[in-house]
Amino acid sequence: MRQTRRRRFAGIGSAALAVALTLAGCGKSGATSEGSYGFAQVAQDDKATITVWVDADRAGAVDAFKKANPDVKLEVVTYDGSANGSNSFRTKMQLFDRAGSGWPDVVFSSQNNDAAWASQATNGKQAFAAVLDQGLVDKKTLADFTAGALNPCTVGGKVYCLRNDLAQVVLWYDKALLQQFGYTLPATWEEYQALGERVAREHPGYIVGSVGDSFTPEVYFWSGKCQANGITGPKSVTVNTGSTECKRVAAMLDVLIKNGTTPSVSVFTPEFVKSYTGKVLMMPGPAWYSGAIFNNPQSLNVPKGELGVAAPLPWRGEDAVTGNVGGGTWFISSHSKNLKAAAKFAEFVTTADDYQVNLAPGYPAYAPAADKWIKKQETSGYATDLQPLIKAGTQIWNGWGSGIFSQEAIWAKTVTPAIAGGKSLVGLLPEWQTAIKNQAQVDGYTVA
Repeated sequence: MRQTRRRRFAGIGSAALAVALTLAGCGKSGATSEGSYGFAQVAQDDKATITVWVDADRAGAVDAFKKANPDVKLEVVTYDGSANGSNSFRTKMQLFDRAGSGWPDVVFSSQNNDAAWASQATNGKQAFAAVLDQGLVDKKTLADFTAGALNPCTVGGKVYCLRNDLAQVVLWYDKALLQQFGYTLPATWEEYQALGERVAREHPGYIVGSVGDSFTPEVYFWSGKCQANGITGPKSVTVNTGSTECKRVAAMLDVLIKNGTTPSVSVFTPEFVKSYTGKVLMMPGPAWYSGAIFNNPQSLNVPKGELGVAAPLPWRGEDAVTGNVGGGTWFISSHSKNLKAAAKFAEFVTTADDYQVNLAPGYPAYAPAADKWIKKQETSGYATDLQPLIKAGTQIWNGWGSGIFSQEAIWAKTVTPAIAGGKSLVGLLPEWQTAIKNQAQVDGYTVA
């Protein structure tokens, strides 16, 4: 689940493990050569305490693991989970690389692009992330994740992390308002725009979306098959915001922004809650919107039974695809001296019913848990038919990759202020492309 607030690091000093073994000294330190799991390992100790880094929202996962596995010794460190593109995970690992020690055994990140750097050796130090699909994690377990869920974790054909949850974009809507206004749920993006224009004329003040958050491109442009983030290799990306697919999304949003039905206001602001509570007719957004803004007394607080969800919209004549906004990842350190316990923890928090079904707020990436999670949510009666979430989980478009650079940070700096200033999105597409290209090149990417 996406994090919407920053948190300070807590206890990083206590996280340091005395692992002074590096590849340079593997012949003398007891490290094994690359073998059973596809990477060099330090001498293993099945009794060693493992250090786990989590954000505050994953505290329940740790508690569930402790309860189910009291024999495993844990040291838990709370940090910000790299929320809001803070890049704290990568920054701290770089410090430990230079020190030659201190790496945690397991790390949760709220970002999906960390495998891009964590899978690569840096300055002569082996990659932080352990390879998972060469025996460390059972192949059947990996196969049971929702199709495509591990794409952000896969680099060069190898899996380097496990997804915590998916954040597939669907169309949320207010059933009571649709009925009251006599509207039919749109079946395509063209119908969505037409309905937005009708709402502006007939019910001004009501909205069908929002473009006020940094993840706007993941909601609309990813779902529209805009090739703004076509990661084609560990250090290569294709960027073409001038494509037909990008322009049609931008043109649609220009109309809806101008007529007031898609405001440039973050859904996490008091302004949004004050202005639009009871006035959100529809809202394309990720799975976690249900609990984060709709079923939240501090946000829109939509009454029980009124919230509906529809599958991703297609463009007329095309198959529907969708975007993804967040969904955390779990990494196991290649430096861990208790890989057995580290793998046990990572598998538990991503697959076990004790957490993913009973406690997790977001839609599990692990398909067997997701099915049970949906049934549990439906029995609550809040939103009675969540089956479109299952369908959407398999429709995330694979043409939008997970590079080192943050598309959200680029959008927030380049596009969000310009939209607020009244500029058109169609006109901003070249500027957006230049900003993506420049940032990608700074991070060592070849841009096509």
